[in-house]
Amino acid sequence: MRIGELAHKSGVSTRALRYYEEQGLLESDRTFSGQRVYPESAIDRVLLIQQLYTAGLSSRLIKPLLPSIDAQDIGPELMQCLISERANIARRTADLQEAGRRLDFLIDLSQNPDAHRCPASLAERPA
Repeated sequence: MRIGELAHKSGVSTRALRYYEEQGLLESDRTFSGQRVYPESAIDRVLLIQQLYTAGLSSRLIKPLLPSIDAQDIGPELMQCLISERANIARRTADLQEAGRRLDFLIDLSQNPDAHRCPASLAERPA
């Protein structure tokens, strides 16, 4: 399939597909006229790349990870990188949850104004 069809089937822009190829994450064959041609399996590969990006991984980490995923053998060095990335996600999740609590406080404050108190921060309201 050509790049436009792969973009359509995977829900990714042709620009992103070209970037994946530049980064060594995706391979294509070329026609005599130079157009990219991909196998059907490229759809699953692109979806996997998208999932890894969504998980917060960089192309620098995704590149060596893809062959390890294919071989179903992630070595200790890559495993340590994945564990570290998972810890980063947990920290970011906790930060977002705290931001959500602070916004909840602000929403509550705006819906239930307290004339005697002006908060210096969005920390929890004292009991």
